[in-house]
Amino acid sequence: MGETPSELNELASRAGRWLSLSTAAPERHTTVVVADRFDRITWRDTYERSAGLRELAEELNERYDHTNHTTYATDLLTDAFLAAYKVNPRLRERAEMDPSRLVNHQVVTALVESPEFAELHRETAGDPYAAAMAVLAQAATLREMVERSRHAQEQAERAKKAQQDTEGAANAVGEALQRAADQADEEGEEGAVPAPAADAVQQAIEAAEAAEAAAREVAQDAAQALAAAAPGIRAAARNAAAKAAEAVREEAALMRAWGVGPGELERLPFDRRARLAERLRTGRLAQWAELIGRFRQMAGGERARRVENATGELVGVTLGDDLSRVIPSELANLGLPELRAVFAARYAAGELMLYDSQGEQATGQGAIIACVDTSHSMYEAGPGGVTREAWAKACALALLDQARHAGRDFVGILFSAADKLQVFRFPAGQPAPIARTLEFAETFLGGGTSYQRPLSAACALLAEEFNDAARMRGDIVMLTDDDCGVTEQWMRGWNDAKHRLGLRVFGVAIGAPRVAEADSVLDALCDNLRCVEDLTDVHAAADLFRVI
Repeated sequence: MGETPSELNELASRAGRWLSLSTAAPERHTTVVVADRFDRITWRDTYERSAGLRELAEELNERYDHTNHTTYATDLLTDAFLAAYKVNPRLRERAEMDPSRLVNHQVVTALVESPEFAELHRETAGDPYAAAMAVLAQAATLREMVERSRHAQEQAERAKKAQQDTEGAANAVGEALQRAADQADEEGEEGAVPAPAADAVQQAIEAAEAAEAAAREVAQDAAQALAAAAPGIRAAARNAAAKAAEAVREEAALMRAWGVGPGELERLPFDRRARLAERLRTGRLAQWAELIGRFRQMAGGERARRVENATGELVGVTLGDDLSRVIPSELANLGLPELRAVFAARYAAGELMLYDSQGEQATGQGAIIACVDTSHSMYEAGPGGVTREAWAKACALALLDQARHAGRDFVGILFSAADKLQVFRFPAGQPAPIARTLEFAETFLGGGTSYQRPLSAACALLAEEFNDAARMRGDIVMLTDDDCGVTEQWMRGWNDAKHRLGLRVFGVAIGAPRVAEADSVLDALCDNLRCVEDLTDVHAAADLFRVI
């Protein structure tokens, strides 16, 4: 016997709530940070290029093996990346999240809301590489948070399963009701449903109600587990953001120390930037970064306080044709018509009496050439473990900066024995590629020491510049720790070239006072010579950057 129409209507009414649940389940999200397709493309591209991100995702997914899913960690890393990368990251509401991702929601929310994240975000917003680096810097803390939230994640997974069971039970109600309606049509009596079909609908409704009650209980357990994990997650998130900010700042400082600006970094492809960072963090280059940074900072300060063409301290009277330094008695001759011709003649001959000064000098106009000794003895370390090579090359790189600020060419000449020489040219009108700069810094020739070869090469370059562009007053800086002889014939040619080209030669004896003694060969070659014994002191060369 079948159900009456009124009972059928009541049955349909009871099933109606489950029908609406089965057809109107809200969309649930597995990622916390709202992202458009361009953000997702940026993440995928960065993930594919970064072996570190892929390895971290694989490791964390293994830690989630109790869930029988393999995307939890990838979703967590996606959110950590997008939170750092997006200029204004927006997080989804808790109610919008897939229950199995509520732990991720809590982790990302704690991260973004921590005070330390604001500092991190200033360094990473809009920079995919920096954002990826921030994620990797948080790896240890992310592992810790995964462990802390293991129980909460298990409960969240149970809540997801219970929700799925509820939705499945709701669908079963709809299917049972549809079968009942079909059988009623077959009976031919309007609204009459066979008893077995009505019982099936009733059983489906009861099963859905039981599933819903179980889901509520599991959801409550999951919420309690999340609440218990929250304090630890918040503390870990603050620690993670602080560590990531420090790592990003350190790499930015490392790049600045080597003269790599933000604009150049942004133009570098991800792979090349990662390789560059690794190169700078390892080996000799990592040991030199702090020294190079201090040299560049010191040189910048000296540039700021330098006064072009300053006269320095007056020490006497000399002869010349610089009208800005003519002594008053010479100027008085212009007041007597009969002596004006004498003044003109003496001016033409460069024999006017001028104030002589000592101290600041006019800066050069031609190229700056740093001749850096790379003989075996330059490996020797001084105070603080700084090697002579490191000090010399840090000084040379600061001179490269000096040249670029002044619009002058820079040439780095690495030398040792007479048969070992390598020239690195950095023209003023062209960018200084970081790869070329690092090659200059890393090259070490070894062997003995010869002055003639590098100084002859430097003179030839300045003569070429004079012939091509009529520029004089180039500056040569000789950085060495050894003394060696030169021939008389070469010395005559050297002095002639200095006079003809108007070049200046500055010498720095590094860790070797005897090389800077008054009777040394280096003293005879240089216009200005000093000795540096404390290799941790960059200010020993400060005056160079006021006059070069």
